[in-house]
Amino acid sequence: MSTQAATADPTYGNWRRPRRPGLGPFGLVGTIVLFGGLIVDIIASMVSLQFAMVVVVFQALFLIPLAIRTQDGRNIYSLLAVRIGWFQRKAKGGTSYVSGPLSPRPGGRFRPPGLLSRVRVLEGRDAYDQPFGVLHHRSRNLYTIVLSCEPDGGSLVDPDQVDNWVAAWGHWLSRLSSEPGLRGASVVVETAPDTGTRLASEVLPRLTPDAPPAARAVMEEVVQRYPTASSEMHTYLALTYGMPPGQKRKAEDIIADLATRIPGLLAGVVGAGGGPAAPLSAERIAEVVRVAYDPAVAGDVLEARAIHGGTGLEWDDAGPAATVETTNAYQHDSGVSRTWMLTLAPRGTVRAQVLRGLLEDAPGTRRKRVALLYRPIDPATSARIVEADRRAAQFMATSKRGMVQARAANEVRAAEQTAVEEATGAGLVEFSLMVTVTVDSDAELEDASVTVRNLLAGARLLMRPADRMQAAAFSCTLPAGILPWEYTLVPRELKEAL
Repeated sequence: MSTQAATADPTYGNWRRPRRPGLGPFGLVGTIVLFGGLIVDIIASMVSLQFAMVVVVFQALFLIPLAIRTQDGRNIYSLLAVRIGWFQRKAKGGTSYVSGPLSPRPGGRFRPPGLLSRVRVLEGRDAYDQPFGVLHHRSRNLYTIVLSCEPDGGSLVDPDQVDNWVAAWGHWLSRLSSEPGLRGASVVVETAPDTGTRLASEVLPRLTPDAPPAARAVMEEVVQRYPTASSEMHTYLALTYGMPPGQKRKAEDIIADLATRIPGLLAGVVGAGGGPAAPLSAERIAEVVRVAYDPAVAGDVLEARAIHGGTGLEWDDAGPAATVETTNAYQHDSGVSRTWMLTLAPRGTVRAQVLRGLLEDAPGTRRKRVALLYRPIDPATSARIVEADRRAAQFMATSKRGMVQARAANEVRAAEQTAVEEATGAGLVEFSLMVTVTVDSDAELEDASVTVRNLLAGARLLMRPADRMQAAAFSCTLPAGILPWEYTLVPRELKEAL
């Protein structure tokens, strides 16, 4: 008689929001102002009591907006900055965009708008002589390469294999911390209803003229009806590199440097369950952006690729003819989009399938993109962060008398586990998530929003719409290497201090 032990699915988690330095909700800047203000108050009270009261009032008016924070951690100053920026763009006409021969812009071409307007596309060849496109973000002197893969499905796969894939993906992410010059990476999973073009191009040319009428009718009916119940999924990985300050290199040297890195990156993606992987050429990148702005041409792009082997589309013609950004939506050619941003990752542990529902095709939508944004942290900074979190968690657990709260004890365990993993060679990566849904009209946008909220509830994610930032957020979910922290007016270090 033999017994077989039931193996439970492995769980994952231990995500930690970076702790802000400072006292309570004030942050580092608020804490400095608070203690500095106390010294100023003492000096002012020596001069005059009325003068001291005036100083206290001004200090309170500055500190109260820092203390009031929303659910996603933003203070009043952050909210005001977003609203002021929105009103300025609206007053200058920056919320509308028109391109093409009838636009006031020279050249008469359909360049992508917004953050992609100053991007130029270069092309090189890797070690396997495959063409790959390089997006040069001239405003920040950043270079992006895009990889495409077809991940293996999770159905009928043993939990041990899934655990190995997750471990290999974690190892690939930790390697990014050691990539010279890497500023960030993004993984974009795009889903859309199947247009049927690929199936028709495969089946219909193979039908012989002398085939029985019944068999021919069956195959034609399959081609007509099958796409209504299927969807297409594409996965892209965009890696963005930056040049060291003060260093000038030729574009040819940079492309040659990136070409040597592509084989190692592709091998890591394949080992993590990414399936067949290859770099995207400049033409394919332009096609992806073109379809994102005008979903109605998706079938035409697939048909041109199936018949002619390519579209010949260039980056300067990959943009929309017109766009209009509103408070909570982004209208572009044949679609209307809305983007959500992550505010809180799943608390506690999750299974490997936690994002499966969110990544699948959503009914009632034209296209949906889920973008995971990663910012690798170098090993030296990672060690300082985990040790600071460890000391902070221990302080919070021992600062109160009596029984230690369960949440504080859990924080201590999580911080200790993170410190041990980092000491044994694991990398530290900051991540976020954005979701963009595109529909045909404004009337369908609310129904799509309800669908997305239901998917987020199943994934245990807390997200908010990117109100007054829809155009920029839409660009961040494209596989074009747009890293939000590289395009903020306020430096990232100062935002963390606030």
